[in-house]
Amino acid sequence: MVYHLTTPLTREKLEGLRCGDSVTITGTIYTARDAAHKRLVELAKAGRPLPFDIRDATIYYVGPTPAKPGKPIGSAGPTTSYRMDAYSPTLIALGETGMIGKGKRGPEVIAAMKAHGAVYFGAIGGAGALLARCVKRAELVAYEDLGAEAIRRLEVEDLPLVVVIDSRGNNLYETGRRDYLEHRVGG
Repeated sequence: MVYHLTTPLTREKLEGLRCGDSVTITGTIYTARDAAHKRLVELAKAGRPLPFDIRDATIYYVGPTPAKPGKPIGSAGPTTSYRMDAYSPTLIALGETGMIGKGKRGPEVIAAMKAHGAVYFGAIGGAGALLARCVKRAELVAYEDLGAEAIRRLEVEDLPLVVVIDSRGNNLYETGRRDYLEHRVGG
């Protein structure tokens, strides 16, 4: 079964998801990588407003390539998520509910997700050109000086993802490995 989600992703929309679930997301999401995350956290710590409303927001860890003529965005594959681990707990506490990337997350991020009802989605690495087809519009929001790593507002349609870590802290990297070891042939 595939769950079809529409942003904003409220805690109520996310609470029924389980690690391993397939989802699609339609609506507004934001792009940001580590340099942008650092600036967002610095703003928050200084008590200054962020360049977009973080409440119920989803951030895609991507630095897209330049758009070809007539396209809203270039290749848009996920980057390694642990680069955002130092900043994610702060943004989750401020209201971020969805994160999209690839790879494992640290214990502080998972604890923040459990405390605030956030979910970590995995996108397929190496499929950036295919994922870009789901982007219908892209608009620069902040930090143009960061180039590909600037914050952008994306309008996406049926972006295919997998729930890697659900709002209860269940982690596909752990459950998937455990299930494999329990059910492998000859094990």
